[in-house]
Amino acid sequence: MSAVEDRLAELGLVVPAVAAPVAAYVPAVPSGNLIFTSGQLPLRDGQMILTGKVGGEVSAEEAADCAKQCALNAIAAVKAEIGDLDRVTRVVKAVVFVASTPDFTGQPLVANGASELFGAAFGDAGKHARSAVGVPVLPLDSPVEVELVVEVS
Repeated sequence: MSAVEDRLAELGLVVPAVAAPVAAYVPAVPSGNLIFTSGQLPLRDGQMILTGKVGGEVSAEEAADCAKQCALNAIAAVKAEIGDLDRVTRVVKAVVFVASTPDFTGQPLVANGASELFGAAFGDAGKHARSAVGVPVLPLDSPVEVELVVEVS
């Protein structure tokens, strides 16, 4: 097990098997020394953990937990591509999409669920650039979707 997985285990988390794509794409693609993940949904054991709009039927706190699960799934996609998560030298960028009601403006707080997990998993290498974007709807009525770009050795 990698040091990254050891840190996640200390948080009670296990890197899951990579989530199967729900359409015509692959979970992650390497380009040079970068790995780009597809958007990851808050799936756990093949099931959405929540659906709906943030600021409506989904609270900001619940959405942050969904973002954390999306981030864990993004880490799984990276691991499936490179094998050893200790090869990640930098989390470069995270993009967090939040399906929210028109009056909800807490997208950055929701995105912290993902960002904090990247920091806990990768330490200083987990400090990253980020976008937190409010959108009207996401696939499968997901409240959150996370994309990740990492640099590897």
